[in-house]
Amino acid sequence: MTEEGNRGLSTKLSRFAIVGILNTVIDFATFSALVALSFPALVANFLGWAVAVIFSFAVNSRWTFERGERFSLHRAFAKFAVSGSIISLGSSTLAVYLLPPLTGLFAAKLIGILIGAILNFFAARWSIENRVI
Repeated sequence: MTEEGNRGLSTKLSRFAIVGILNTVIDFATFSALVALSFPALVANFLGWAVAVIFSFAVNSRWTFERGERFSLHRAFAKFAVSGSIISLGSSTLAVYLLPPLTGLFAAKLIGILIGAILNFFAARWSIENRVI
């Protein structure tokens, strides 16, 4: 087994990107549907993120990253959700709050999702594999 485990870094990055695309669709679709139902943008942003983070953890913890021998599902999800809330929820909330006058609401949401996705790869490795880099 390599230092990276059975799956190399390029495989993990590719899988993380695929999950990220699906996660983005889920987040954005949930957000859009809730905005169309007249939910406030920040509430819709939080609920879209919550649905997407559950999907993302379920798939990334089984398919993208390799679980350690002492993997604790509850502890890993807590680390994943906390880091995700700081990174992805934080970036998308800031974007939805600050950028709409410049970009429009939906473009702002996408910008926040993209920034969060880049940072979340490292957060996911930390929470699921207990690796920093």
